[in-house]
Amino acid sequence: MNYISKIAKYILLAMAGLAILGVVIGGLLFTFYASTAPKLSEAKLKSTTSSLIFDSENNLIADLGAEKRENVTADNIPLDLVNAITSIEDHRFFEHRGIDIYRILGAAWNNLTSNTTQGGSTLDQQLIKLAYFSTNKSDQNLKRKAQEGWLAYKMEKEYTKEEILTFYINKVYMGNGNYGMLTAAKSYFGKDLKDLSIAQVALLAGIPQAPSQYDPYTNPETAKHRRDTVLSEMYELKKITKEQYDTAIATPINDGLNELKKEASYEPYFDNYLKEVINQVKEKTGKDVYTAGLKVYTNVNSDFQKFLWDIYNTDTYVYYPDDKFQVASTVMDVTNGNVVAQLGGRKQENVSLGTNQAVLTDRDWGSTMKPITDYAPALENDIYSATSANIQDSYYTWPGTDQQVYNWDRKYYGNMTIQRAIQESRNIPAIRALEAVGLKNAQNFLKGLGINYPELHYSNAISSNTSSNSQKYGASSEKMAAAYASFANGGTYYEPMYINRIEFNDGTKEDYAAPGKRAMKATTAYMMTDMMKSVLSYGIGTNAAISGLYQAGKTGTSNYADDELAKIEAETGIYNSVVGTMAPDETFVGYTSKYSMAVWTGYRNRLTPLYGGMLDTATDIYRTMMSYITGGYSEDWIMPDGLYRSGSYVYLSGYTGNTNLGNYNYNTYGTNNTFGTTNGNYLNENSSNSSSIPSSSDATANPASESQNGNTDKEDSPQTDNQSNPNQGGNPGNQDKDD
Repeated sequence: MNYISKIAKYILLAMAGLAILGVVIGGLLFTFYASTAPKLSEAKLKSTTSSLIFDSENNLIADLGAEKRENVTADNIPLDLVNAITSIEDHRFFEHRGIDIYRILGAAWNNLTSNTTQGGSTLDQQLIKLAYFSTNKSDQNLKRKAQEGWLAYKMEKEYTKEEILTFYINKVYMGNGNYGMLTAAKSYFGKDLKDLSIAQVALLAGIPQAPSQYDPYTNPETAKHRRDTVLSEMYELKKITKEQYDTAIATPINDGLNELKKEASYEPYFDNYLKEVINQVKEKTGKDVYTAGLKVYTNVNSDFQKFLWDIYNTDTYVYYPDDKFQVASTVMDVTNGNVVAQLGGRKQENVSLGTNQAVLTDRDWGSTMKPITDYAPALENDIYSATSANIQDSYYTWPGTDQQVYNWDRKYYGNMTIQRAIQESRNIPAIRALEAVGLKNAQNFLKGLGINYPELHYSNAISSNTSSNSQKYGASSEKMAAAYASFANGGTYYEPMYINRIEFNDGTKEDYAAPGKRAMKATTAYMMTDMMKSVLSYGIGTNAAISGLYQAGKTGTSNYADDELAKIEAETGIYNSVVGTMAPDETFVGYTSKYSMAVWTGYRNRLTPLYGGMLDTATDIYRTMMSYITGGYSEDWIMPDGLYRSGSYVYLSGYTGNTNLGNYNYNTYGTNNTFGTTNGNYLNENSSNSSSIPSSSDATANPASESQNGNTDKEDSPQTDNQSNPNQGGNPGNQDKDD
């Protein structure tokens, strides 16, 4: 028994020793980290510092921050606001000295025993974080926490609780460009803080934790839930009566809410670009440009940006049918990924940091997907060895189904080269090419170009639509300009870059450049460029051609489902059979050896159709802009090693294919290119047959994606004979125009 007692005693002593050692080490670490903490400064605590934004020529284009701040003095802060803030953020604020041990232990216990995560930071620590540190979770390490705690403790010794709370109220970001709660009160409600209701005060108190998430304009339900949480805490802590609580809870979230008006301190044509600058600065540094006092040097060419704005907003260069007609485009330097111009919409003079359609993936890019989803992956995977490779344009069904696929003109031309298939934007050859290369290979190829899909479907051979509503997936003008830039520069993908250099408020500097990643072989890029040159020279993209300019590109047109078309015809009296083609989206992506440009056109309401001359607007815009930024001159591409030219076609060195095969036969370029015939359907012998797996996720779903917009085999497929939609089981849309 004594022996057991001794062992227990030794164990307890050892544990006590370890605990003491841990405390000592922790104390030493805390002391070391605290000694390296920034110096406490009232200037840092008191106000935020705006950032200066410069263009590519180092000209100042924006001063972000100063215009949306108005500080409140301590004597004008209502008690209800004090109670609301402390109830939700730090109800022991008036009791602790900057660090709340009870709060830390409570948060630790909660995090260990429940599925929810609770923070242990006091209001003081939150203020220190806003004043001195990044708000990124990845930056919240032990050193940062120690320095936060030390500075919070020092702040409590130098300032009163009233002063600290006033700093906080004037410092926090309140969404929509508003800094400080007085600024937000005037912007949202048109009132001073002292004139707000309890419900309105609770709304403001709840916003700083996640301003975008709790935005009463864009997320009213989430904002109401947060406001009600604040009210519940106030009631539980006896800061308001039951009657006040019931009245406030019953108050609609939009009670007294003004129409949001934003004023910008910069030219309107920079608005969309600046929004992406702000996002990229946050992504790369964790800094908020409105508060960090940065000098941000961007890649925007002010001359190009202004000219793009003029193209959009005047009839000098391009004709528009009305002011609701929309355009989104991105212009990129293909040698480094720098975005030199970008604009997400027309008629945006009175908007600040508004919707930027240029980066959204909610519209369909149609046949501009064919080069990057079908033909380039096929060349990259050695399915084809020459631009003269033959492919069948004949009766065809969606892989794995008995549902027929149509071309835009409802005709078949039998055996044709892949160059002609691209030039004339044939649907059936494109889908055959995707089937030959395989969905997984195509999906991986697209990923290398910055276009990610959770799964790829055969409908993506001719459509960018996905089964996901996430903005991570699908195509946008930004993504398409970057993808096609890889063709232009010989096969290297660059992430779109808006920022070039940042000077931080401590004097340090950092340069930002996209590291190029090999996306395809140089031979693949050159062969694709050579084929897409013909789109502008002889194909359906001649409206984009610029005399004397070496360039390549691809058009795209989406289509309506049959039920959408019927609704449009009934409501507008405009008939597809009369106007030739009605489409929700018309796109074009083109490039030279220096710049790439992607253009989307359409209406925000996709049931407002494009038809007639409107279907040429995308190429009109591209031609006008590319003529301006190139001065009508560009260098031709140099053929890389491993290729040779014969006549109009380019071949891989060692190519031995037969160029004299008749109709309805494929050229054979080795094992991976052997095709056979089955009942008139021409299938790759190495691909799955009619029971092939239809999606890259190995699902057994239909081959066409469950499009966000409800339309399927997009661009060039008129399906008017009640053909079953492989996407939804309904009637696919009609399309009579190729691109």
